[in-house]
Amino acid sequence: MIAWARPAVCAALAGIAAALPAAEAPALHWLRSAAPPVVEAVGVPAETLRRLGPAPVDDAVWPSILAVYAEQAGETATPPMAGTWSMASGRLRFEPRFPPVRGVRYRAELRLPGAAPVLAFFTLPADTMTPTTAVERVFPSAAMLPENQLKFYVQFSAPMSRGGTYGQVQIRDAAGRVIELPFLELDEELWDPSMTRLTLLIDPGRIKRGVKPLEDIGPVFEEGNSYSLVVGADCRDAEGRPLRAAFEKTFRIAAADRTPPDPLRWTISAPAAGTRTTLAVEFGEPLEQALALRLIRVVGLKGGRRALAGEATLTHEERGWRFSPEQPWTRGRHALEIETTIEDLAGNNVGKPFDVDLFEKVDRRDEVRRVTVEFEVK
Repeated sequence: MIAWARPAVCAALAGIAAALPAAEAPALHWLRSAAPPVVEAVGVPAETLRRLGPAPVDDAVWPSILAVYAEQAGETATPPMAGTWSMASGRLRFEPRFPPVRGVRYRAELRLPGAAPVLAFFTLPADTMTPTTAVERVFPSAAMLPENQLKFYVQFSAPMSRGGTYGQVQIRDAAGRVIELPFLELDEELWDPSMTRLTLLIDPGRIKRGVKPLEDIGPVFEEGNSYSLVVGADCRDAEGRPLRAAFEKTFRIAAADRTPPDPLRWTISAPAAGTRTTLAVEFGEPLEQALALRLIRVVGLKGGRRALAGEATLTHEERGWRFSPEQPWTRGRHALEIETTIEDLAGNNVGKPFDVDLFEKVDRRDEVRRVTVEFEVK
């Protein structure tokens, strides 16, 4: 549970305790008909609910009173589920942000000072339907990665469930041995809003030189060796079903890359005026897929700087960038605008290697800067 350490939290709960008659026996109920199912606390004294109204405005208070946990096999301390709390008709309600996964047992806990904890459990029956979800792609798509490779994106064909993912994803060497603790395992797994793309970060402590984990345990990858990223079939989709099959991406490791990307060295093939020919840009190396799609734009410079509408795609294992405009190209000067937070596969930014102080990297990202590379449409 979340510790009741801060003065504001303690004061709020102390007031609730004073209002709770000893004879009351609150209860928890799972409302299965709701979508997604919600938890309600009933039998909580009216005075307690009144005090709860203005008090738990801080997210640190609500989970200390009513929280829901997914009971994952082999995990003894999981964080409470994210969601929203509300009160209506004299009842305290919690609605999970994400729907429950079939076959997983959930535990709701109501803890009011002066009263014994109240527990209630909920499990959606396991789905017996045929699995339909699969891993579509893994980025980077290249078969040769740097020794200091920083992250992977796993793209699924349908929304997935949250929780327990790190137990289903492994890095294995060429002999099939599992690499111990390769990922930076966060309490909140890194999913996109659609729950179809998972971000896996290699532990930076095993990348940055001079950092203790690298010295004590060693790097995750070693130049010249082959490895596989394996996604187990028991990863569960949003309906609680396993994947159609396990997925494996095999790759070799090249020397570490500590040279920042340099847009001034990119090759630009300018299109002809009056056409909708695709603009082609070659990076000279693979770039981080999501950022390369998001942090490059095309602007026209004739008559004032204006962004061009169109569709961007990546080619050649993320070594190339293509832009198809919605309208024909106009004659004159244009430019690529590239935010300096764009990254290569090793996490190097424009003008700054990843292998520097971590806090310095965070400070720099507060300031968005751009590099402009001009080209002429004739």
